[in-house]
Amino acid sequence: MFKKILMGLAATAMTASPMVASQAQAAHQREVRQVVKHGPHGRTVTRTTVVRKDNHRRWAKGQRFDRRYATNYRVIDNYRGYRLNAPPRGYRWVRSGNDAVLIAITSGIIGAVVAGALR
Repeated sequence: MFKKILMGLAATAMTASPMVASQAQAAHQREVRQVVKHGPHGRTVTRTTVVRKDNHRRWAKGQRFDRRYATNYRVIDNYRGYRLNAPPRGYRWVRSGNDAVLIAITSGIIGAVVAGALR
Protein backbone atom coordinates (compact mmCIF):
# COMPACT_ATOMS: atom_id res chain seq x y z
CA MET A 1 0.00 0.00 0.00
CA PHE A 2 2.82 2.41 0.90
CA LYS A 3 4.51 1.63 -2.39
CA LYS A 4 1.37 2.61 -4.35
CA ILE A 5 1.12 5.95 -2.54
CA LEU A 6 4.80 6.64 -3.14
CA MET A 7 4.48 5.82 -6.86
CA GLY A 8 1.41 8.05 -7.15
CA LEU A 9 3.25 10.98 -5.55
CA ALA A 10 6.24 10.47 -7.83
CA ALA A 11 4.01 10.42 -10.92
CA THR A 12 2.24 13.59 -9.79
CA ALA A 13 5.55 15.36 -9.19
CA MET A 14 6.85 14.36 -12.63
CA THR A 15 3.75 15.64 -14.43
CA ALA A 16 3.52 18.87 -12.41
CA SER A 17 7.15 19.96 -12.81
CA PRO A 18 6.91 20.90 -16.55
CA MET A 19 3.74 22.91 -15.83
CA VAL A 20 5.49 24.87 -13.07
CA ALA A 21 8.47 25.57 -15.34
CA SER A 22 6.26 26.84 -18.15
CA GLN A 23 4.34 29.06 -15.73
CA ALA A 24 7.60 30.54 -14.45
CA GLN A 25 8.75 31.35 -17.97
CA ALA A 26 5.47 33.01 -18.94
CA ALA A 27 4.88 34.84 -15.68
CA HIS A 28 4.58 38.17 -17.49
CA GLN A 29 1.66 37.01 -19.64
CA ARG A 30 -1.46 34.96 -19.21
CA GLU A 31 -3.63 33.14 -21.74
CA VAL A 32 -7.40 33.33 -21.52
CA ARG A 33 -9.38 30.70 -23.40
CA GLN A 34 -13.03 31.24 -24.24
CA VAL A 35 -15.49 28.78 -25.71
CA VAL A 36 -17.89 30.63 -27.98
CA LYS A 37 -20.91 28.94 -29.60
CA HIS A 38 -22.11 30.23 -32.96
CA GLY A 39 -24.80 29.20 -35.40
CA PRO A 40 -27.92 27.07 -35.20
CA HIS A 41 -25.96 23.82 -35.03
CA GLY A 42 -23.97 24.87 -31.98
CA ARG A 43 -20.62 25.09 -33.75
CA THR A 44 -17.99 25.58 -31.03
CA VAL A 45 -15.09 27.94 -31.52
CA THR A 46 -12.27 28.24 -28.98
CA ARG A 47 -10.64 31.66 -28.90
CA THR A 48 -7.31 32.24 -27.16
CA THR A 49 -6.39 35.71 -26.00
CA VAL A 50 -2.99 36.58 -24.53
CA VAL A 51 -3.20 39.12 -21.71
CA ARG A 52 0.09 40.77 -20.87
CA LYS A 53 0.78 41.95 -17.37
CA ASP A 54 1.51 45.66 -17.19
CA ASN A 55 4.60 46.83 -15.36
CA HIS A 56 2.64 49.38 -13.38
CA ARG A 57 2.75 48.76 -9.65
CA ARG A 58 -0.50 49.27 -7.74
CA TRP A 59 0.33 51.18 -4.57
CA ALA A 60 -1.97 51.25 -1.55
CA LYS A 61 -2.09 53.15 1.72
CA GLY A 62 -0.13 51.41 4.47
CA GLN A 63 2.30 49.59 2.15
CA ARG A 64 6.01 50.24 2.28
CA PHE A 65 7.13 52.23 -0.76
CA ASP A 66 10.19 50.90 -2.55
CA ARG A 67 11.51 53.09 -5.34
CA ARG A 68 12.97 50.09 -7.18
CA TYR A 69 9.42 49.05 -8.12
CA ALA A 70 8.25 52.54 -9.06
CA THR A 71 8.16 53.35 -12.75
CA ASN A 72 9.38 56.84 -13.65
CA TYR A 73 10.26 57.62 -10.00
CA ARG A 74 10.74 61.30 -9.17
CA VAL A 75 10.32 63.46 -6.09
CA ILE A 76 7.58 66.04 -6.66
CA ASP A 77 8.72 69.44 -5.38
CA ASN A 78 6.07 71.53 -7.18
CA TYR A 79 3.02 69.75 -5.77
CA ARG A 80 0.84 72.82 -6.36
CA GLY A 81 1.49 72.51 -10.09
CA TYR A 82 -0.16 69.08 -9.96
CA ARG A 83 -3.02 70.32 -7.71
CA LEU A 84 -1.83 68.29 -4.74
CA ASN A 85 -2.09 69.39 -1.12
CA ALA A 86 1.02 70.36 0.80
CA PRO A 87 2.58 67.27 2.37
CA PRO A 88 2.53 67.12 6.17
CA ARG A 89 5.79 67.40 8.09
CA GLY A 90 7.85 64.24 7.57
CA TYR A 91 6.13 63.32 4.29
CA ARG A 92 6.80 64.04 0.62
CA TRP A 93 5.09 63.48 -2.71
CA VAL A 94 6.78 61.16 -5.20
CA ARG A 95 5.87 60.04 -8.69
CA SER A 96 5.35 56.42 -9.71
CA GLY A 97 4.12 56.19 -13.29
CA ASN A 98 1.12 58.52 -13.49
CA ASP A 99 0.37 58.23 -9.77
CA ALA A 100 1.27 60.66 -7.01
CA VAL A 101 2.22 58.83 -3.81
CA LEU A 102 2.55 60.49 -0.40
CA ILE A 103 5.25 58.67 1.57
CA ALA A 104 6.79 59.07 5.00
CA ILE A 105 10.41 60.13 4.58
CA THR A 106 11.87 58.06 7.41
CA SER A 107 9.86 54.82 7.19
CA GLY A 108 8.68 54.76 3.57
CA ILE A 109 5.08 53.95 4.55
CA ILE A 110 2.50 55.22 2.06
CA GLY A 111 0.08 57.77 3.46
CA ALA A 112 -2.00 58.42 0.33
CA VAL A 113 -2.18 57.56 -3.36
CA VAL A 114 -3.69 59.79 -6.03
CA ALA A 115 -4.07 57.60 -9.10
CA GLY A 116 -3.69 59.23 -12.50
CA ALA A 117 -2.80 62.65 -11.06
CA LEU A 118 0.25 63.11 -13.28
CA ARG A 119 0.04 63.07 -17.04
